[in-house]
Amino acid sequence: MATSYFTPELFRFLTELRAHNERDWFLANKERYEAHVRAPFLRFIGDLGPRLKRISPHFVADPKPVGGSLMRINRDIRFSCDKSPYKTGMGAHFWHDRGEEGAMPAFYLRLEPGKSVIGGGIWHPDPKALGRIRDAIASRSKDWRRVTQGGGLGKGCELMGETLKRPPKGYAPDHPCINDIKRKDFGLGADLENGEVTGPRFMDDVVERYRRTAPLLKFLSESLGLPF
Repeated sequence: MATSYFTPELFRFLTELRAHNERDWFLANKERYEAHVRAPFLRFIGDLGPRLKRISPHFVADPKPVGGSLMRINRDIRFSCDKSPYKTGMGAHFWHDRGEEGAMPAFYLRLEPGKSVIGGGIWHPDPKALGRIRDAIASRSKDWRRVTQGGGLGKGCELMGETLKRPPKGYAPDHPCINDIKRKDFGLGADLENGEVTGPRFMDDVVERYRRTAPLLKFLSESLGLPF
């Protein structure tokens, strides 16, 4: 039976937080945050776990309140000019259980009013991992095009992340995949409508989109010597 995890109150709270991004307001509305944002997201993550294992046994959906898949709403403002204390969207990442920091493929979900995104890939890999991924794209270009050009996440699906202006050293400028070899991030993402998030089929939609983008995660995992 289909289950709704989130209600429009999720987006109502986050919209108001955007307008009142200050500690006093958040503390005064913390019960709303717990009831309509954090608790349902943790329940969603817990229910997603077994279904994600059917896609790959190596990706983790951890519903622990602290240190799990749900990212903190507090912003790290130590080195930021923007001193707003809270994020205006809630994110979760479902990582490879054998990946290491700087070389960690993951599925991703971010819920934010009008800006929700679902996807997967690897962001800011360390130099060693970056080189291995670029080498894999260069040597397996047909496989790379197959997993990135099929629109696996559906309408609006596209590669995301930063890219170099010039080809990196050691790669032919006329390589058919040179535009992707220039990438510093390797991820597929697609937008989600608010109504999709609050609808009764959201879990099924997420699982299906992760299933479609699994070939990219498989390619990235294999390029890093990780099982899928």
